[in-house]
Amino acid sequence: MSTGMAPIRKGTLSLIRDASTHPEVSVPEVSIVMPCLNEAETLQVCIEKALSALKRSGIKGEVIVADNGSSDGSRELAQSCGARVVPVESRGYGAALMGGIAAAAGKYIIMGDADDSYDFTQVPNFVEELRKGYDVVLGNRFRGGIKPGAMPPLHKYFGNPGLTKLGQLFFHCPSGDLYCGMRGFSKDAYERMHLRTTGMEFATEMVVKATLLGMQITEVPTTLSPDGRSRPPHLRTWRDGWRTLRFFLLYSPRWLFLYPGMLLMLLGVIAGAWLLPGQRSIGGVTFDVHTLLYAASAVLLGYQSVAFATFSKLLGISQGLLPPDPRVDKVFRYVTLEIGLLIGSGLLLLGLGGSLWGVHIWHQAGFGPLDYARTMRLVIPSMLAVTLGVQVIFSSFFGSFLRMAQK
Repeated sequence: MSTGMAPIRKGTLSLIRDASTHPEVSVPEVSIVMPCLNEAETLQVCIEKALSALKRSGIKGEVIVADNGSSDGSRELAQSCGARVVPVESRGYGAALMGGIAAAAGKYIIMGDADDSYDFTQVPNFVEELRKGYDVVLGNRFRGGIKPGAMPPLHKYFGNPGLTKLGQLFFHCPSGDLYCGMRGFSKDAYERMHLRTTGMEFATEMVVKATLLGMQITEVPTTLSPDGRSRPPHLRTWRDGWRTLRFFLLYSPRWLFLYPGMLLMLLGVIAGAWLLPGQRSIGGVTFDVHTLLYAASAVLLGYQSVAFATFSKLLGISQGLLPPDPRVDKVFRYVTLEIGLLIGSGLLLLGLGGSLWGVHIWHQAGFGPLDYARTMRLVIPSMLAVTLGVQVIFSSFFGSFLRMAQK
């Protein structure tokens, strides 16, 4: 058997090899993974609770402490308590969990913090749901109970509920407690997710990826207690909150680029069509070609945003960051490179025609001063068509390039 201090891959292989050559050594059904960075104050009680829960429920399991560079004796303490220690050099909450999960031999993984805030005696509740066939089982602290002092009011009433609602809005995540750090999942489901983030976003990415991949997800009530450490927690409210929001936006090109871009284009087209015939007044305020110029800019910015949404989606799929989306394939079945070139060329020719007509009007005026309120109503749409046409042509080529990489 591995001594527990071997490198991740070697430790995993040793466990499997010993199980195959010595029938009396059974491969565990469940691996409980605890990320650890100087958790000597609370690590022992967490390990004891986890092992006790496994023994009471008759579950064959192991406890893995994924140590992320502790200097307070956590490694030695974990070994003395019966846990298998997996050293993980890459720093970060997600990196530690990745290292521990990679070394896990169990069919099911239960992860939870080693600060004694989560009750590991509830492990059997997660295993029960996993045995029913669920891919991911999330804890829900709001259903299980949050003890006084366990969660700051800002997190409890604003941060956690707000970001959870955003997750539900952006991705239709079924979680009612997106940040709960105690959860279970099958090893097969984890490998299908291809998680990438190494920081606190790891837990969020797991829920988002599982949802996008259409995995079976459920929740179990989980209690949260004040952690037993004398030092401040690793969590940083504003930094980690922003990192979650940033992750949501980067993983949802629709909300970051597509919807704002479509809204900008719509408002620009409506305002432009309204002002094109002549100046307008509302409540004593007059709108003229200056507003028309901003309307044209809104259309351009909106198109660029929509194009960014498309590029981000294609790049995310090709790099494995986002799962394949049948809707994208359906759109590009009709919106081909050739269609984009035709539309772009049409807009370009239309804009050039309008520009030539503007030069003709200028010629008629002897190339002298012009009535800008009249001529700018021709020049602005013409320049919009020229610029938009060129952008459509270029983005069509770039989109096709990304599609080649995706295929």
